[in-house]
Amino acid sequence: MTQRRAEISDASSIAALSIEVWLGTYLKRGINGFFADYVLSEFTTAKVETIIADPSEYILVSENEDGIDGFIRVSFGSEGPVDGCSDTEISTFYIQPRHHGKGIGKALLRAASDHCKDQGITSVWLTTNSENTPAIEFYHRQGFRQIGETHFRLKDQAYLNNVYVYALD
Repeated sequence: MTQRRAEISDASSIAALSIEVWLGTYLKRGINGFFADYVLSEFTTAKVETIIADPSEYILVSENEDGIDGFIRVSFGSEGPVDGCSDTEISTFYIQPRHHGKGIGKALLRAASDHCKDQGITSVWLTTNSENTPAIEFYHRQGFRQIGETHFRLKDQAYLNNVYVYALD
């Protein structure tokens, strides 16, 4: 397992991994058009290419001999949804489910944290669905602290998310 900064040529792999993780995490009872339309419009190669090229975004990928198995995206200049957030967000943190428990998430978080510390950043924040127990347990084990709640909004729907902060000291 190696970590490296994402390149434009990684965009389609990152988009496919995002679709896999998002659908597997949030759609437990089937896929309907409402969510399929969102996923297929949100996680595209073109959108990922734009994010990779944006200097206010930092994407680090984990790679094994067959390809990308996880990534972390840090967004600089991102306004937090509650008081106590810095302006640096871990906006996406996805590991393929079959690679959970192999240390990939810890390694990506450590490397992204080191990058942020090198930039003089003292804390980062993220949100996760309040029902995503495996992610919540992972964040707690790594030292994240819940500081509030917000909602992920998709058209007229709202889904409760927890807001966590992580000190980089």
